[in-house]
Amino acid sequence: MKTIYLLPLLFLSACSTPKLVLRPLPPPSAAGNSAVRYPEVVRAYHVGRYAEPNDDLVMHEQHTVFRVEDNTRWDLHPGAVGGSTMMPRDAAFSPAPVNDDILAEVNSQRLATAQIMMQSRTLSAALMQFQNALQQSRTNLQQTAVLRATVSDMKQRLDALETAREQPPLLPANNLSTTNATIDPLSP
Repeated sequence: MKTIYLLPLLFLSACSTPKLVLRPLPPPSAAGNSAVRYPEVVRAYHVGRYAEPNDDLVMHEQHTVFRVEDNTRWDLHPGAVGGSTMMPRDAAFSPAPVNDDILAEVNSQRLATAQIMMQSRTLSAALMQFQNALQQSRTNLQQTAVLRATVSDMKQRLDALETAREQPPLLPANNLSTTNATIDPLSP
């Protein structure tokens, strides 16, 4: 609660402090100007008499304060380099020179590009057909392998049947009788 009573006193003390007056002086002479770098910009400010804000027991007399406002930096603008006024031209930022020879060459390049694009489309279509035919060939190859295996199996079965047909059946000679009499296996 006591801090609320001190707040107006703080504002009153701020009003009694003399204002800090800053006035820029003209810039120093640009004696060291170069075509490659900008010089640093130093400004001088006149400061009147004032009490230091952090310590009421210290007072500053009027004096000049120098401040570097802009450091030295490279001059990146195109201009005369080394006394020569002719700058090399960057082709990316300038229009191409136009004459009949250049126009004829540009037109022939455009025609060649159009022909290459058309041939590229034709080649793409042929490549797609080739890929389809290759896939069909793979499918046919798999089916042929299955059919060959089946034919080989059938051939083996046929060979087995033919060999069985050519050989007469083997019948036991002892057990055959021409009569209906029973045979005693213990008799001689």
